Amino acid sequence: MFVDQVKIYIKGGDGGNGMVAFRREKYVPKGGPAGGDGGKGGNVIFQVEEGLRTLMDFRYQRHFKADRGEHGMSKNQHGRNAKDLIVKVPPGTIVTDVETNEVIADLTEHGHQVVIAKGGRGGRGNSRFATPANPAPELSENGEPGQERDVTLELKLLADVGLVGFPSVGKSTLLSVVSAARPKIAEYHFTTIVPNLGMVETDDGRSFVLADLPGLIEGAHSGVGLGHQFLRHIERTRVIVHVIDMAAMEGRDPYEDYVTINNELKEYNLRLTERPQIIVANKMDMPGAEENLEKFKEQLGDDHPVYPISAVTREGLRDLLFAVADLLEHTPEFPLFEEEEEETGVNRVVYRHEGEQKDFVITRDPDGSYVISGDTVERLFKMTDFSRDESVRRFARQLRGMGVDEALRERGASDGDTVRLLDYEFEFIE
Repeated sequence: MFVDQVKIYIKGGDGGNGMVAFRREKYVPKGGPAGGDGGKGGNVIFQVEEGLRTLMDFRYQRHFKADRGEHGMSKNQHGRNAKDLIVKVPPGTIVTDVETNEVIADLTEHGHQVVIAKGGRGGRGNSRFATPANPAPELSENGEPGQERDVTLELKLLADVGLVGFPSVGKSTLLSVVSAARPKIAEYHFTTIVPNLGMVETDDGRSFVLADLPGLIEGAHSGVGLGHQFLRHIERTRVIVHVIDMAAMEGRDPYEDYVTINNELKEYNLRLTERPQIIVANKMDMPGAEENLEKFKEQLGDDHPVYPISAVTREGLRDLLFAVADLLEHTPEFPLFEEEEEETGVNRVVYRHEGEQKDFVITRDPDGSYVISGDTVERLFKMTDFSRDESVRRFARQLRGMGVDEALRERGASDGDTVRLLDYEFEFIE
């Protein structure tokens, strides 16, 4: 089964907790604080693995979580950092954040690695908080939570050349005779329900990857037939080979087929029309094909060369493959996403207007309690060890410094009111 789109959940490892400890050895006078820091949590890293062809593995495992860092220890010993979690993906995978719809990574080259979810830093031990005013603090931090997110993986095949055309025009047969690929071939529509890849080598030693994509029909860009599911695989190809049944065995007009398929490519993504296209007149061994070809050329005009072939008798294939290889030599790759052009020797800084990120937001629940939310304040909360009074006092000072107390007063909070942060409740005290 070919799987080319899947949604998964990933989470970086949490940092290890810092420790509160003191040195009490016999010959260490005034030993002082000796709590070590926690180790860093592991990152979740996606790595391109050339041998993979589909996203099938992600059908069975949809949660990926890196290990957390080791907790700090006494005698100022730091916890061990966790190992990164390496997730193997096939070349051509695009990773998109579900919440923001932002493209995180476009993974194409073998061995290419990208950090998708960062691990949290380790919490500091009490030796980090010693000051002349407080030389023996009973205070440490919990580890920072690792980054978590839902992402969509989408596979767009890495083929140099894509075969497009109506169902049953002979695309699979053409692939099978010019490469070692063995696609399923039969006399009914949509025999090809998964894209097939084949490596093609010309007589003069040049080679390229050819993809036989499932047949497009009118309305494919809006999801009719199998078209919408596989149009995305044409996006990476540099050259499009448009196969037309010149014998008109299905009763359709070859020129109308040509116009219809090009409209589908245009409707799906305007960038597809920029790619050079080679027109192939297939099934020239069948009766009536020569007459149809003459008529087709008249309607098409002289601007576009047409390559007459027969995939069954192999007639005309050598010239076609040479033409494709020649075109590939001077056709650049088409980026899927707009990238900033870098000029050599010029440092460019792109300024984007972004709304000021607030450390916290205060809302009210129907029961009258005040609810504090926001990434910064929630991270501080998770990194606070509430089993120690000194840590609790530090957290209260941090909230005051961020302006939470003042904001609550402005919203009308008074002595004894309930304040909620995540699943915990506090009492507001003036």
